[in-house]
Amino acid sequence: MQTKRLELDMCNGPLGSKILLFALPLMLSSILQLLFNAADVIVVGKFAGDASLAAVTSTGSLINLLINLFMGLSIGANVMVAQAIGHGDERRAGKAVHTSVLISLLSGVLLAVIGFFCARQFLEWMDSPENVIGLSTLYLRIYFLGMPASLFYNFGSALLRAAGDTRRPLNYLFIAGIINVCLNLLLVIVFHLDVAGVAIATIISQYISALLVLRCLMRESGPLHLELNRLKIDKEVFWGIVRIGLPAGFQGMVFSISNVVIQSSINSFGDIVMAGSGASANIEGFVYMGMNAFYQTCLTFTSQNYGAGKCDRVDKTLLWCQFYSLVTGLLLGNLAYLFGPQLLGIYSPSPDVVAQGMIRLLYISVPYALCGIMDVMVGSLRGLGWSVAPMFVSVVGVCGARLLWIATVFQVYHTPQCLYFSYPVTWVITGSVHILCFLIIRRKAYARLADLAETAAS
Repeated sequence: MQTKRLELDMCNGPLGSKILLFALPLMLSSILQLLFNAADVIVVGKFAGDASLAAVTSTGSLINLLINLFMGLSIGANVMVAQAIGHGDERRAGKAVHTSVLISLLSGVLLAVIGFFCARQFLEWMDSPENVIGLSTLYLRIYFLGMPASLFYNFGSALLRAAGDTRRPLNYLFIAGIINVCLNLLLVIVFHLDVAGVAIATIISQYISALLVLRCLMRESGPLHLELNRLKIDKEVFWGIVRIGLPAGFQGMVFSISNVVIQSSINSFGDIVMAGSGASANIEGFVYMGMNAFYQTCLTFTSQNYGAGKCDRVDKTLLWCQFYSLVTGLLLGNLAYLFGPQLLGIYSPSPDVVAQGMIRLLYISVPYALCGIMDVMVGSLRGLGWSVAPMFVSVVGVCGARLLWIATVFQVYHTPQCLYFSYPVTWVITGSVHILCFLIIRRKAYARLADLAETAAS
């Protein structure tokens, strides 16, 4: 009964209120994660020194590059389970659960091995400075030992979201995050373990969150019930997860690569612009996560209702999620700019750094709602089971267009403003193409449902 109270019936009842009930815990989870990550950085920066701070913060792009592919597969798992639940096929949902869990564990072990043994080589390819590379290598090797737990938690959370439960993943993240912060303080300040202490605290908290999700799934009584002796890869489910998740993961990897190129362009303006841009990017992260909750909500609600054959609710889901994402982006994005001097002052007392951060906030944070519109369209398309088209459009429209902008327009107008302006331009272009894709794919997807219904009737 407790489980049923935590799960939302996405296929019946009012959509507007249910979408908010689903999205708000997701939003809080993302914001909590950002706050806990910020706490990690603050602890190591204040109590371990500049080299240790650089060692921890400089590894983020590499970590994201390596895990994005597998995180994309968790999107595929969410869609497969949600569609099966919407269709009322508990047997298929059970197969998807056990396949997804096994994929997460195998992927986690693979990443742990790659990260542990190849960490220094990766950092050398990134031209990590000599005074930092040793600490960065140590941090990465310990960090990647937590990959099995990290991926299991993310896949498990995706499975719970597929059934409409976003509150328990939030609770587990909060518990693990508090433990992470406490262990950071203990291991870094008391035991002086430096970057190793931060990494150890991180992986301990990851294994705690993973164990909480494991306990939750094993105690489930419905389609999400997990039995460890039933773990196996179902070929049909596996290829369904890959078909949806692999393009999403590949898109994330390409975004990471393009971000490295953009960061290199920002670096060309010197440390003041770099610091201002970095501080602004951290603030923008909170705005993005607020909007991203409605992308994930659209993905899950669309999957369940499409699985149930309720096309009218698929359309309404998209409209509601676009509305909420737009309001969130406009509100948070403009508040970030309005209180920009105070927020940026938390990161740096330098007036020059704050001034550079305000420039970026004006060009990226204020129109950030455009990015939310683009992402929600992707969520709807993936929820319908189409993942290659939005991946292709996003890679070409966002990554490709920004790289082209850097190679052409930016070379003529070599200013930070010109570089930042590429963001809203590419959001408008890509979002418009996504809308056209949705109109085409919607017709095909709904026609397929009609054909299946006609076949079943005959």
